[in-house]
Amino acid sequence: MNGFSVIAAAERLGERDRLRRILRFAGPAAYAVVLAVVIYREGIPLSRERLLMWILLGLLAFSLTNIRGWIRGVVLEWLPFAFVLWAYDLLRGHADTLLFSTHVRPQLRADEILFGGTVPTVWLQERLWHGSSSLRWYDYGACLVYVSYFLATYLVAAFLWFFVPALFRRFVAMVSLLALMAFATYALFPAAPPWLASEDGQLEPTTRSIGSILGHIPIGNFDALFEKGSQYANPVAAVPSLHAAYTLLITLVLWRLVPRWSRVPLAAYPLLMAFALVYTAEHYLVDVLLGWFYTLIAFWAVNHLAERLAWRRFVWRSD
Repeated sequence: MNGFSVIAAAERLGERDRLRRILRFAGPAAYAVVLAVVIYREGIPLSRERLLMWILLGLLAFSLTNIRGWIRGVVLEWLPFAFVLWAYDLLRGHADTLLFSTHVRPQLRADEILFGGTVPTVWLQERLWHGSSSLRWYDYGACLVYVSYFLATYLVAAFLWFFVPALFRRFVAMVSLLALMAFATYALFPAAPPWLASEDGQLEPTTRSIGSILGHIPIGNFDALFEKGSQYANPVAAVPSLHAAYTLLITLVLWRLVPRWSRVPLAAYPLLMAFALVYTAEHYLVDVLLGWFYTLIAFWAVNHLAERLAWRRFVWRSD
């Protein structure tokens, strides 16, 4: 190879490097601009289909230098993950029609036993809720924490897929196992949340306040939360609380990945979600505690299985 060929090859490599640098910057920048315009005009995309679409487009924007890897990830990892959650939504809407009638008293009584005869939802609303025409800052805070559930699981999955692929697979397995465990419980034990128990006269008056608060928030297409298959489609799919389960799972999965200073808000997230769920009459505290218990089971089971499989592969290769 003569000197001119070497120079030409070096120039081509330099051009490729420049193109890669441009794509690494231009792709995310263009994506951020387009998404900001869409949110400004239409609100935050909260329906599962639109949210998934925007997450995959975001991952594409950050993967313009590795399109094949993005396509492989979408087909082999994201589509199966989306199918599991879609199937869960579809099945959950019919869970209470399979075997048993709705339970009202057991979870209510459990909260009374835990708190000396007082149901926390009633206690909180008597002291903090002033009606939909007189909202306080903590009403908005509780509502936004509640709504974050519909975004957080997908956003954390996207973060893990891009930065920690091996942990992404474990996270997907944990989410899927939690969904399966929750559906089985909904089918065996359909349970009325506090607001429905109040409507049935089994509990002191409480207000399901999420809908009222959402009406005062100017951003977000919150109607998407009421679509078929969402939390609202089956009001008796309440035990356990997957809101509580997934927020604790996020904390457990991210704990070792984040800086120490950010562990305080990360630890506070499931606690704030528990407050939001109980205060807004969406769940009893016992629903939250059971959701956390399910999370610990799923977290341990998936990690234990993954470590055993990794050890077997190591032994097999060593032999």
